[in-house]
Amino acid sequence: MIQRFVGYEADNIELLWQTAHRHSFYRGGPVLMSALAGIDIALWDLLSRRLNLPLHILLGGAVRHKIKVYSWIGGDRPRDVEAAAKERYAQGFRAVKMNATEDVDWLDSPSALETSVERCRIVKALGMDVGLDFHGRLHKPMAKQLARALEPHRPLFIEEPLLSEHHEGIKQLSGLTTIPIALGERLYSRWDVKRFLQDTSIDVLQPDISHCGGISEIRRIASMAEAYDVAIAPHCPLGPIALAACMQVAMCTPNFTIQEMGLTIHYNTELGEFDITNYIVDKRVWDVREGYVEGLKGVGLGLEVDEEEVRRVARTANAWAPKGFVGPDGSIREW
Repeated sequence: MIQRFVGYEADNIELLWQTAHRHSFYRGGPVLMSALAGIDIALWDLLSRRLNLPLHILLGGAVRHKIKVYSWIGGDRPRDVEAAAKERYAQGFRAVKMNATEDVDWLDSPSALETSVERCRIVKALGMDVGLDFHGRLHKPMAKQLARALEPHRPLFIEEPLLSEHHEGIKQLSGLTTIPIALGERLYSRWDVKRFLQDTSIDVLQPDISHCGGISEIRRIASMAEAYDVAIAPHCPLGPIALAACMQVAMCTPNFTIQEMGLTIHYNTELGEFDITNYIVDKRVWDVREGYVEGLKGVGLGLEVDEEEVRRVARTANAWAPKGFVGPDGSIREW
């Protein structure tokens, strides 16, 4: 892909995007769109730095001055959520997200869902909003039951109640619950998104800026969603560059509603010292106050990378290994 762009003008971001996408016989998908996202985000950062402007100014300017955020609690096998929620509250968050369940069989005992409802109740009792991430772990027989059981406790949303490939199941589920349905991290372009908008099966769209083609494509996705009265809440349990790109888009997107933030997420803390504050010079840009982060005001993406820290960590860091669940009978379960 890199050789294709030699000699192009870096300011012509849309031409570069179209070239990468449309000159590929096999289009879309997580690999190509993630590579394209990295190029696209870098080009927007370069252009706005050259013009000495915050990136969101080039996208039409601000429609808000601060960004509503939420963080994670509970881990892959959610537990100790009360203490974790209190910690997030003390950090300034007023909303959190947690995995709804551990691994669940295709058809499991209804008792497997009882702790999910209890965890939701506990966090809500602390005065916080909570999103429940089903993570595509549940199949339709269990997802229907859990959505019904959670409804009296009014979670902020349920995320990926089924895997995105079960489009017809998500449509069916949307008619069975009043809880807002969110998904989108495994949708990689506006073409992946459009069927969910056209059949009105979702309420909140969660594209991941690092996997859906970058700033250029997430802006188009957000505009499409606005026309269907669907909110945007970008998926981002990732690092500071991806989060900063999300924040710049949030600043100028009317139907943006809340931003996922990977501060102290379990994927980071499991590795020890690392967090999204590690790799930036001014760590105050991620300060959370009463559920909001102030809009990034610096040029480009709005932060400066601590390149020496990146090099230091890269010398010893291991690749993140995908996780998975196996049932007691040895069968593969969704993670």
